[in-house]
Amino acid sequence: MNRRSFLAGSAAALAASRALAQAPKVFLDYDQAALDAAYDQSKYAPNLQQITKRYASNSEITRSRLGAPRRVAYGTQPIEQLDIYRTERANAPVLVYIHGGAWRGGLAKDYGFPAELFVRAGAHYVVPDFSWVQDTGGSLLPIADQIRRAVAWTVRNAASFGADPARVHVAGHSSGGHMAGVVAVSDANAKGYVLISGIYDLLPVSLSARSAYVKFNEQTLHALSAMRHLDKIQAPVAVVYGTLETPEFQRQSRDFAEALRKAGKPVELIVAEGYNHFEVMETLANPFQFAGRAALEQMKLKAPV
Repeated sequence: MNRRSFLAGSAAALAASRALAQAPKVFLDYDQAALDAAYDQSKYAPNLQQITKRYASNSEITRSRLGAPRRVAYGTQPIEQLDIYRTERANAPVLVYIHGGAWRGGLAKDYGFPAELFVRAGAHYVVPDFSWVQDTGGSLLPIADQIRRAVAWTVRNAASFGADPARVHVAGHSSGGHMAGVVAVSDANAKGYVLISGIYDLLPVSLSARSAYVKFNEQTLHALSAMRHLDKIQAPVAVVYGTLETPEFQRQSRDFAEALRKAGKPVELIVAEGYNHFEVMETLANPFQFAGRAALEQMKLKAPV
């Protein structure tokens, strides 16, 4: 290679590196590739498949100990049913758990594993099924409506399975944490919320690769961003996230908790050191770890012995 060719090659490489360094920002300091990765948990949790399989297998073990849950319809569509894991305590509180799955996956039966903690502690544990976004034409609005109706059904029918309608609490993880936040800013009568690794502002999500399967519009961004409706939150909120989650899921949790604090709302920010997005959800099944402890404290229950 002669000197001229070497210099030309070096100049081209330098130009390419500058172009890469100057990739346009699409949100905060993120270029498109970085923002896409920040809303893709698989980039930060290499054990994703292992843990989600564990959700399902541990749920089967839980049912082997507690028995099958009561399966009840909360709406008219076939998917609009929920699982009720009952405690023996009379007039007990209820935890309604909204599962995650990026709005496009997940089944109630695979999220039964925290039930044993709550049943043994003296609470009912309820998990609804709801539509996936690919079945709603890309819209999140029908899913939010289903979840709100599932919570409303639980409050309205609590006495039918031995629960106290004045002591219904809601927890959710990931996209379920997002939807639990949507419930929190609705007219639901829930008495507390444990929001695990959720999304509370849909704007940056709408700029990410998730827009390939979710149809975001201004109505959706406004109606389903809890951050925009802080005044409607009337119950205590525990916001939980892990330090090994994507930077955006961490930021969303911190910003939401801080906004609630500034708005004078009762909020607790719980940071799970060394946990990724999928690991932190498992702490809901442990009375001495982050999400499980927060839920029991909200319901004023003691850890089972």
